[in-house]
Formats: sequence, C-alpha cells, structure tokens
Amino acid sequence: MSQRVALVTGGSRGIGRSIVRELAVSGYKVVFTYNFRGDMAEDLLQTLARDGFRVSYFQLEQSDRDSVRSIVRTVMNDLGAIDILINNAAISQEKPFEVITDSDWERMLKVNLQGPFMLIQEVLPFMLRKKWGRIINIVSIGGQWGGFNQVHYAASKAALISLTHSIAKIYSKYGITSNAVSPGLVLTDMSSAELLTEQGKQKVKSIPLGRIATPEEIAKVVSFLVSDDASYITGQTINVNGGMLLSHGV
Repeated sequence: MSQRVALVTGGSRGIGRSIVRELAVSGYKVVFTYNFRGDMAEDLLQTLARDGFRVSYFQLEQSDRDSVRSIVRTVMNDLGAIDILINNAAISQEKPFEVITDSDWERMLKVNLQGPFMLIQEVLPFMLRKKWGRIINIVSIGGQWGGFNQVHYAASKAALISLTHSIAKIYSKYGITSNAVSPGLVLTDMSSAELLTEQGKQKVKSIPLGRIATPEEIAKVVSFLVSDDASYITGQTINVNGGMLLSHGV
C-alpha cells in the first residue's frame, strides 16, 4: 500500500485538503494540485512535513488538456505510477437559473465535468498497465436532487455521477474501480455562501443528524474506497450527507 501513488485534485483546501492529509497519514505517496491558492498548498506541504509526511503539489488548470497532460506526465516521471485518482477540484456559483449565462454554464461544465473526464483519460493507460486502479469522483447531493441557485453546478455533478458509472462498467474488469462520493453540506469555503442563504439555513435544519459534515468525515470514506478493503465496490455513489438524502433501494 505504501508504494501506491495518489493524485488528488484541488487539494490545497476544503475536502481536498483533508483527503491529502488522510492519505498521506495512511502511507500513500500523495501528489495534489491547486489552481490559484498556492499559499495554501505550500502551507499544507509544510504542515505535513512537520508531522513527518512528504507530499508534493503542482498548479493545474483542469479545464485545459495540456495542463492536465503535463501534470500526469510529471507525476509519472517523478514517482513511476498513478494508482489512485481523486477528482475533487471543482467550482461553484450561486446564481438564479434565469440569469445564468452561456459562459457561466460552459465554464461550470468545463471544470467540473470535462476536467475529470480528461484526467481519467490521461491516467487510465497507466492503471491498465498495472491492472489496478482507484478512481474516486467527489460529486454532490445537488447532482442527485437538483439545484436551486446552483442549477449549472448540480447538472455538472449529475453528469459526473453518470461518468463514474460508465467508467466502472468499462474498466472494472481490468481491476480499476470507479466510485463517487457524494457529500451533503460540508464546512468548507465553497459551501459558506450557500450556508448564508435562507435556503442553506433551511437545509441545515432539515439534516437528520442535525449538523453539517466536516471535511475529515468525507476524507475517511475516500480513504476506505481506495483501500484493498473496498476491492468489490465499484460503480457506486456513496452518500455522506447526514441523512439529507435517504436511500430508497436505487
């Protein structure tokens, strides 16, 4: 396990930051990306280094194929493998449906859907060569029950769930599992704007567990899914939402 290499996108803050820490502490070789918060990426690297864990990071514009390809090649050259891909990086935007522009819509799908698509395409040849791989896509409850002021965000996450299923159908027979982790409300920078809205406040009140999740709780689920203990789990959307969305046999 300690020889396995994990690539985590959007690892400098929020859920991604907790995933990086969890995997590093668990003994994986972790490389993470950031987009514009290089200061937070460096802070995470230094924090983990003080605790005795080595990670590395790179800047990535995941809506750009050349940037994606460059990162994957660099990691392969440096570490010789990418065994685990965590597609966590995403953008969000609070905006009523009727004023979402074409450019808003295109940017949302470019980053949140096409980005993971390109990353999966680029790492798959290396996973196929080893006949082992773990692909985890961080989605959202919005992709399951729709959006209110984030219709384009919800649509991108719904499509990412479908992509997760498709990859599982095609590649599971080669030892590569593909799963999605779907948080509800999590205490992160990305959710802060929604939590300030009346709709967001009502969501918190409706959570059966009575609170929002911590990023660490999401990271623990990801850590399990990339482990050998989860070897027979593929094509699944794992809900980590405090009971906001209950399973009804589907």
